Amino acid sequence: MAIEDKQISYRIYLVAFILFLMAIAVTVKLTNIQWVEGDYYRKLAKERTVKSFVIPANKGNIYSADGSLLATSIPNYTIRFDAVAPKKEDFDVHVDSLALGLSKLLGKPKSAIESELRKARTNQNRYLLIAKGLTYTQYVDVKNLPLFNKGAYKGGIIVEQETVREHPIGKIAERTIGYERIDEDGMLKRVGIEGAFGNYLNGKDGRVQKQKIAKGQWKPIRDVNEVEPQDGYDVISTIDVYIQDIAHHALLKQLEFYQADHGCVVVMETKTGYVKAISNLGRAEDGSYYETINYAVAESHEPGSTFKLVDMIALLDDKKVDTSKVYDSRGGEVVYNGRKVRDSHKGGYGKISLAKGFEVSSNTVLVQAVYENYKNNPEEFVNRINRMGLNKPLGLPFKGEGIPVVHQPGQKGWDKNTLPWMAFGYSVAITPLQTLTLYNAVANNGEMVKPQFVSEIKEWNKTIKKYDKQVINKSICDQETISKLKAVLKNVVKRGTGSKLYSKDFSMAGKTGTAQVDYHKKDGSMYYASSFVGFFPAEEPKYSCIVVVHKPNVSAGYYGADVAGPVFKRIAQKIFTDAPTTNEVKNLNKKISTQEANFNSYYTKVNDKPKFIPNLKGMSGMDAVTLLESLKLRVKVIGVGKVKSQSLKPGEVIQKNKTIILELS
Repeated sequence: MAIEDKQISYRIYLVAFILFLMAIAVTVKLTNIQWVEGDYYRKLAKERTVKSFVIPANKGNIYSADGSLLATSIPNYTIRFDAVAPKKEDFDVHVDSLALGLSKLLGKPKSAIESELRKARTNQNRYLLIAKGLTYTQYVDVKNLPLFNKGAYKGGIIVEQETVREHPIGKIAERTIGYERIDEDGMLKRVGIEGAFGNYLNGKDGRVQKQKIAKGQWKPIRDVNEVEPQDGYDVISTIDVYIQDIAHHALLKQLEFYQADHGCVVVMETKTGYVKAISNLGRAEDGSYYETINYAVAESHEPGSTFKLVDMIALLDDKKVDTSKVYDSRGGEVVYNGRKVRDSHKGGYGKISLAKGFEVSSNTVLVQAVYENYKNNPEEFVNRINRMGLNKPLGLPFKGEGIPVVHQPGQKGWDKNTLPWMAFGYSVAITPLQTLTLYNAVANNGEMVKPQFVSEIKEWNKTIKKYDKQVINKSICDQETISKLKAVLKNVVKRGTGSKLYSKDFSMAGKTGTAQVDYHKKDGSMYYASSFVGFFPAEEPKYSCIVVVHKPNVSAGYYGADVAGPVFKRIAQKIFTDAPTTNEVKNLNKKISTQEANFNSYYTKVNDKPKFIPNLKGMSGMDAVTLLESLKLRVKVIGVGKVKSQSLKPGEVIQKNKTIILELS
């Protein structure tokens, strides 16, 4: 018995000793956590309960010169369903009416939607996709459906919002308006105005500290943000929507008729260099056309006969010859160093003046004139090209501008045939926009200006930066030469290769071009690039324009006057002759009852200075914007017409500088 008592005592002491050791270990660990690792665990706890959230800045809009929206940010909604959240009785009562409502809104069969909802309930699916890509109005309609109107915890509705970039005018000028997006390699790709002016448009994100209060729920720690977001500035482009629409559809019509591979058109304001319209269309496999590459900016190629203007500038300004100098076209064929130069007109043009040779686009005449006068000093001719800036890019803000090729005497690429070949637009490569810039300089009395796509950066009504005219070359040649150039360019349309475009009611000046592309290949891949470039009206030019069409179906035609010329003429006529003006305004003081009522209603709302968000439904968009801006609210508009819906509900307290989105229809 005594032995057994001793064994029990030993066990008790052993257990007590073990407990003592454990107590020491716990004490050591607590001391270590408190004093040694305390900072680490306190930081970890804070990170799991307090978190910094990004407040995205509102991206600025891109506007046309006439105030139309070209690119804007709008909210985009995805709706999901937590089938476990609603109570059984609520789900059973409302599932039928919820399915019916979703069926009407989404255009899907009610039975299929109800089956999905019930299946999700059975499988305890907490993330069932209901719809994605919804507008704000559609989101509000879904949120107010039976069951969903009980909210996230009782109704199971899950709302995910993101901001998407929209182009209200659709695909027109899409490549020039541009975008910013992450490509398949995870790299940020910047294109067009959107990409080039992103530092102004994007603004600066803010940050706010939030504390976790429940699973998936966070609330701000303070009433103020750590860093306030700064909205992006608006970019005012030079594009004119009216001219853009004309140019786009004129080009599209011609591409479709000739089943061409691709083409571009640019319309530029003569004095400022502001690009009023630009369209770049490429052919898809199904035969449709869409904007994929900015051909006008990026595609550097041999221009063909439109380059002959360089010949005329050099010859006349260097006083080598006058326009009356007569040349023999030699039956339409001349040979230099074993290579033939031919006229498109079989048999040539006989003996004609230099001016006439330009008007009918005689290769033999222009090549003879250039070669005879510059063969002993080709640097003189090439330096003329260099001084006009055609040997280097225009320096546009866009990525991917085409690199011109102008071979220099004595350097790689120059040979004995380079000079005569340059004279009719080969052995040299420039972009369509460079060609247009040259012709625009002639229209602008010799002053060469840089093409511009943006006129201003604005923060609401405040100008942040203005882009004025940029002069590349004050004078590409003297005024006597300019006068002669304008005359021969006008005669190209009146009696030369562009005579099919002539109209006695409206004057145009320009040059046709029909270039062979890939002519050196022996696999039969050679095709034509048809072009027309010039300005209008001829006497007092307001706009210059270039049209280039690549790979037209030769069975339908391929000459520049036939393929590209009609696009030029359509644009010129549409701008100046298809929009008649009214010289007299009658009944100026006559009052219109409907107009008076609308104004009185608007005037009352403006002067009442309400403290709450007014109900704007049915109000004209212009009046609504003016009213809201007078209340110190920020306004974003989607669509045109009258107000269909508003993002801030009527009756909400007005908060200065808060953004309200209006949908118009």
